[in-house]
Amino acid sequence: MADVKGKVRVVERLKIKIGEAKNLPSRSHGSINQRDVYCALSLDQEEIFRTETIEKTLSPFFSEDFQFEVPRRFRYLSVYIYDRDRHLKQDKVIGKVAVKREELHSYHSKDHWFPILPVDADSEVQGKAHIDVKFEAVVKANSHLEHHNSRLTVRLIECNELTLKNGACDPFATVTVKYSNGKQETKKAKVKKKTSSPHFDETFIFELPSVRGQNHDREWQYRVSDACADVDWSELVISLWHDSAGMSDKIFLGEVRISLGGVQQQNHAATNAWYFLQPRSLSHRPTSKQLNSPASARGHSNSLGSLRLNIQYTADHVFSSHVYNGLRDLLLQSVNAEPVTSSAAYILGAIIPSKEDTAQPLVKLFLHHGQLAPTITNLARWEISKVTDPNTIFRGNTLVSKMMDEAMKLVGLHYLHNTLRPTLDLVFQEHKPCEIDPSRVEDPSQIQTNLLNLKDYVEKIFTAITNSAIRCPTLMCQLFHNLKELATSYFPENKEVRYSVISGFIFLRFFAPAILGPKLFDLTTEQIDSQTKRTLTLISKTIQSLGNLVSSTSLQREYKKEYKEEYMACVFDSVYTESRVLAVRQFLEIISATSNPTQRNLDSPVVLKEGVMIKRAQGRKRFGRKNFKQRYFRLTTQDLTYSKNKGKEPLCCIPLNQILAVEKLQEDSFKKNYMFQIVQPERALYIQANNCVEEKEWIDILTKICQTNANRLSSYHPSAYINGHWLCCRAQSEAAAGCSEVSTTVDATLQMNLDPDRELQRIHSLVISNIDRLENLVVASGDTNLLSSFMIEEKHSFSTTLKQLQDTIFSLEQEHRTYLRSVARETKYGSKQAPIGDDNYLLLAARVGRLDNSHIRQTQSLPMWPVQ
Repeated sequence: MADVKGKVRVVERLKIKIGEAKNLPSRSHGSINQRDVYCALSLDQEEIFRTETIEKTLSPFFSEDFQFEVPRRFRYLSVYIYDRDRHLKQDKVIGKVAVKREELHSYHSKDHWFPILPVDADSEVQGKAHIDVKFEAVVKANSHLEHHNSRLTVRLIECNELTLKNGACDPFATVTVKYSNGKQETKKAKVKKKTSSPHFDETFIFELPSVRGQNHDREWQYRVSDACADVDWSELVISLWHDSAGMSDKIFLGEVRISLGGVQQQNHAATNAWYFLQPRSLSHRPTSKQLNSPASARGHSNSLGSLRLNIQYTADHVFSSHVYNGLRDLLLQSVNAEPVTSSAAYILGAIIPSKEDTAQPLVKLFLHHGQLAPTITNLARWEISKVTDPNTIFRGNTLVSKMMDEAMKLVGLHYLHNTLRPTLDLVFQEHKPCEIDPSRVEDPSQIQTNLLNLKDYVEKIFTAITNSAIRCPTLMCQLFHNLKELATSYFPENKEVRYSVISGFIFLRFFAPAILGPKLFDLTTEQIDSQTKRTLTLISKTIQSLGNLVSSTSLQREYKKEYKEEYMACVFDSVYTESRVLAVRQFLEIISATSNPTQRNLDSPVVLKEGVMIKRAQGRKRFGRKNFKQRYFRLTTQDLTYSKNKGKEPLCCIPLNQILAVEKLQEDSFKKNYMFQIVQPERALYIQANNCVEEKEWIDILTKICQTNANRLSSYHPSAYINGHWLCCRAQSEAAAGCSEVSTTVDATLQMNLDPDRELQRIHSLVISNIDRLENLVVASGDTNLLSSFMIEEKHSFSTTLKQLQDTIFSLEQEHRTYLRSVARETKYGSKQAPIGDDNYLLLAARVGRLDNSHIRQTQSLPMWPVQ
């Protein structure tokens, strides 16, 4: 069994495609009936990504993908739909789609139309509160009677992860006790400045008077008189607010409502628990807000239109490495499996419908163990042997083609950036029109100028690609060489297949997609307007054509003849020359020339990541203000720099070998979220990212590229050095040794997070979610007729591997079941890990109940919700 105490990691991933919206309401003011629309993706109320703005429409088509590893727990995945109003210079929210975390699995990998709901400030809440509630009877002596007061003591201890309002949070609380006679009493906690996780530690006492006669043997009797007639406790409401300076109204952050009915019969009743903050119920909201709310004005929720989303959410529990020994060994045997159709890797491709989902963990696993090239070669040999037309090799979405796609993304990302980024940056900066479709151009005389612009960009990118062969990564060269050798051995009479088998990957599946969608390949973080997006589409099409037509003269003629878009045929005629075909062939020959090319050095530093963040002055002078300023950061393979704006001269340059550690910074240092520190020999640079995802990305990439530094620290200070001492350990010397160990890192190559245990767990989760397909295949393996639909070369070895895979998966599933039972036993409802109101905890408890009543061979495809 995996150790529950810290040995199990939870890895959550989100991939969401924002497709399109329809039937959005028109603007109510003026004669403008259309909107300029964009979407913002948020975890709770924390914005993570934005789409581009689609102009002048009520049915915008976005088709944008975002994917990231979830850095923190969240309750809702939300997509807000905004209208960019250029006249008022203010973006107005149209509505939102919000999906609870525990419901994400029900929409997994399926297009779904969600109704757009109104956004109400009273429902925009997140965070939790730690509250201690006690009841006690207090006897007060009088000359004739003993008065028995029922006392309620409420201690507000702390809150966590409250909503930021306009980037700030100055929270305070109101504690209200409601009585059964309709009266209530309210007390207020002090304001805590600049923190979303305030520590209040304030106690509030409320008393409910009752009277008892002199006869101590009689039961308690409550005096039926004026104010105290049948008065009982009714409800406790703790509301959190943001103290918004300069505004008349405080801003609601969330509340906790605890029923108190009947508790005075419980002697010394007490509860000490964490609660999720909840929205303010409609019955308790201000009347004006109810009357003016979009829902009230429009009458029903879907009057705001609908939004199409495709959500993929996975949450994997990753155990200690030894737990995966069986699955790891079985998969690594695929390298030399004969026949390859009896290998575990091939069988996974048959069980899991999505070849992309299968390829991603397999590539990372084999890459980590140095077996990627032989594994892909083994699978490719079998696939090519079944092809009759050499022009169709690897043109489908097979397991081999998806593994090649994933391999190129992993090992070729730096190469891709180095090759394409200079020209793409020029496209973004110059913003030259390149539209050549007559139906899209208002002034036909502009087409010739646009064509010249397009040809100029195409020439720059084409030259950059064909001159980049010497920098192509070693592993990519090895893979291209192997594929070329396989293709030429099976089709020796076809002299062009040596080119087409490689160009199909390097041009059609590597360079062209990156040009078309630069944000997906981290080639830019900026929003891409519609004109630039169209320019990238035209460049991508042209480059794809040039790469695709180097293999056959007859194919080139047919391509020109049957070009579906006549205007693109004109582009093809203007850029297609024999010299360019020769350049492409030379490029393809070089990148596939040898099975073991020497390691190449980059001619110039490669930009790995860049963007705007806020930094604190490092205090290079002994005296002077150490304030926070916005700067443009740029990380390359050589150094980290920052400047006032993009393209300006760097104000500071930090060589990578001078970075001793990169760690998160505790919030108590500056009362700011998303802060991290870059520790240098003489000082630490404190930086604030824009959100939790960006913070994690910067920390991850900086840690990865600096983890081999000889002078890397083993300990650090998690808080800042302020006012003559470290806030964490109170040490007064700025040079004092760190008080906490630096975070452990995975041994990975530059910009590759190779974690084999994590990938093995991803494979296990994929198989479990397709367990019916596995079991059906096991049944089919015993019947030759049933196996006829599968391309199996040797039945006995296939059945043996299949049975081993089944037993290994079931053994791992037993580990998960045992772990979940342990978590359910050890997790207390009302703890910080499972606050009251946490539906995930209730789902876990229900799932464990089902597991206890099921047999191991009756594995169900149930979501693996993270419990941290």
